[in-house]
Amino acid sequence: MQALSVFISNPVYTSGMAAGRPSKSERSPFGERLLAARQQLGFSQTQMAEKLGITQQTYAGWERRTTALRPEHLVQLAGVLNVPLDYLMGRENSTKRGGGPVGKARRMFEEVSKLPRDRQQHVLRVVADLLKANRPETTTA
Repeated sequence: MQALSVFISNPVYTSGMAAGRPSKSERSPFGERLLAARQQLGFSQTQMAEKLGITQQTYAGWERRTTALRPEHLVQLAGVLNVPLDYLMGRENSTKRGGGPVGKARRMFEEVSKLPRDRQQHVLRVVADLLKANRPETTTA
């Protein structure tokens, strides 16, 4: 008997699916705000844990379960997530973010800002050229 290869054209898993195991319980309101702020920046739980000096499991617990955090952890979280402490505490509805890139683009431009001025200008010229080349052409009738 010969082996038969089967290819599925419609994959079961897609890149748009959330990673990790689904929770058996709902997030607390604090956990929802923490998750939203983390996703706004495009950070994974592992990246957040590294920035905070804790384990990924500890950070995941903060997002998932009602927990008591030390004041210094709350201040550190607000700083890493670039949100007011009042937002994390539920005293404010918005994160009051300014304009600018989010997620991966933001992290890349933060790196660019650390380069010498002439290298920054070179990067900005390249980005400007790419944006110009990818703008839809306007037609005049």
